Amino acid sequence: MSKNRFLTFGVLVLAVALTGCGSASRLKNIGKAPDLKPIENPTQTKDYQRVSMPMPSPEPVVYQPNSLWRSGARTFFNDQRAARIGDILTVNIDITDNASVDNTTARSRNSSEDSNITKLLGFETRLNQILPDAVDPANLAALGSTSSSTGTGTVDRSETINLTVAAVITQTLPNGNLVIRGSQEVRVNYEVRELFVTGIVRPEDISNQNTISHTQIAEARISYGGRGQITDMQQPRYGQQVMDIIMPF
Repeated sequence: MSKNRFLTFGVLVLAVALTGCGSASRLKNIGKAPDLKPIENPTQTKDYQRVSMPMPSPEPVVYQPNSLWRSGARTFFNDQRAARIGDILTVNIDITDNASVDNTTARSRNSSEDSNITKLLGFETRLNQILPDAVDPANLAALGSTSSSTGTGTVDRSETINLTVAAVITQTLPNGNLVIRGSQEVRVNYEVRELFVTGIVRPEDISNQNTISHTQIAEARISYGGRGQITDMQQPRYGQQVMDIIMPF
């Protein structure tokens, strides 16, 4: 096998290895809508991680057995807000971001250097013995350089996301804060839209309607995307993505 054929064969093997797993799952779904993920315990997923955060010292709870009002309650008879593991609350995601950056940088520099030897213990008259005959000690060296650089950068970004998703409390931290995790899948024809949110919330920030804004979620992770035929068509081919990564130019 010649060198060129061996190289071509190696490239084909690499391409098959890179696309094998993804292509197999995509080929399996030809002619049918993508499958929805089954409902599962969030704490049993492979990417689930327990949260460890700096905690203040716990404060003792003062009980008042003769009082009809329960500390922290927002209703006289019962507090309907999510507070325990397994409870559900609604997360309102309303993101409206706009960013515009325009930078221009210009730099220019000119430099020149002249050197001469008019007196050098009398040896200046003998320079033509070691240097060309046309050497002039009064104009021995002249150096000059010019450099310039111009850079322009523009960023114009606009994002608007308005969504609502129900999340489940998966963990209660020692200071009373709650770890939430919620996901949602919607299939329309052959496209599945996925929404994922997780983070840490304070019970005090949960409203009377058992809702919370995404701006009140600490360590928030929000993902909104999709999978299906339309998403596949919007992505470059695997070979092109590989070439974009490994090509240095």
